[in-house]
Amino acid sequence: MVHRRTSKLLFLLCFLSCSLIAIAAKSYYDILQVPRGASDEQIKRAYRKLALKYHPDKNQGNEEANKKFAEINNAYEVLSDSEKRSIYDRYGEEGLKQHAASGGRGGGMNIQDIFSQFFGGGPMEEEEKIVKGDDVIVELDATLEDLYMGGSLKVWREKNVIKPAPGKRRCNCRNEVYHKQIGPGMFQQMTEQVCEQCPNVKYEREGYFVTVDIEKGMQDGQEVVFYEDGEAIIDGEAGDLRFRVHTASHDLFRREGNDLHTTVTITLVQALVGFEKTIKHLDDHLVDIGTKGVTKPKEVRKFKGEGMPLHFSNKKGDLYVTFEVLFPTSLTEDQKTQIKAILG
Repeated sequence: MVHRRTSKLLFLLCFLSCSLIAIAAKSYYDILQVPRGASDEQIKRAYRKLALKYHPDKNQGNEEANKKFAEINNAYEVLSDSEKRSIYDRYGEEGLKQHAASGGRGGGMNIQDIFSQFFGGGPMEEEEKIVKGDDVIVELDATLEDLYMGGSLKVWREKNVIKPAPGKRRCNCRNEVYHKQIGPGMFQQMTEQVCEQCPNVKYEREGYFVTVDIEKGMQDGQEVVFYEDGEAIIDGEAGDLRFRVHTASHDLFRREGNDLHTTVTITLVQALVGFEKTIKHLDDHLVDIGTKGVTKPKEVRKFKGEGMPLHFSNKKGDLYVTFEVLFPTSLTEDQKTQIKAILG
């Protein structure tokens, strides 16, 4: 009798422990952004949307996105399996581990296998089952300062928004095949369009500000994407809003990839005897470009690590300074004599 009570007590403690762990950890339902009672179709749809958004091919070098992608696949692996989902709902992640340890299914699938199995092909092959609205692409000029240090831009956006409207409408239309008897033992195959009745909707124009974050080192042509913020479409998903980043022209610097270029003018005397000079960088720090030697006209000097930051990296490109020498427009006879004496 004592043994039975002890076993029941241990089981209860184990159950409570698993439940507390499940509550403390982030829920798989929260990861896929679906309610706890979500249907299989809701789970599939949520996985499709999030997996495409956070796939490494679309987020190269972004560790946070890669972690998110792994979480999404782990959550989908559990919630798409009725047995695992049932265990998870009752005992949480610890229950799944114990189930796998005891010989049950749950060895886990490769993340890429899940993605390929779900989308039916390579890593970025999307299935076109859901109608999607058009993407909106906005060409956006970012200052060199923002691209060097990071920054944000506020952009006014207007788009069509779907709102409820009076009445009903035909929706979810599909072609259904049936057979019609046209004689003894003779049937003809017919196709008929079948639609449902849905609440009516209408388009309304709305405007708002979008904050576009410019990341350090972004290259020309890179995009900042706002998923499902493009053109809306009835009975489908909205397209995406894409801001395509370009480097705006700058008064002092010219960008070439990860490198910066600038031109500095010095006098003939400075070119011959050397000079002390600094230039103010994009974040206001000073770069010493002076020299004690001779500087030739059109000479280019490289200042390592003073270029643009590399995207998602602590490294930087280089700064190239081209020196223009300002010659005097005229010389006196006495000056000519002195120069000949000095230079031979």
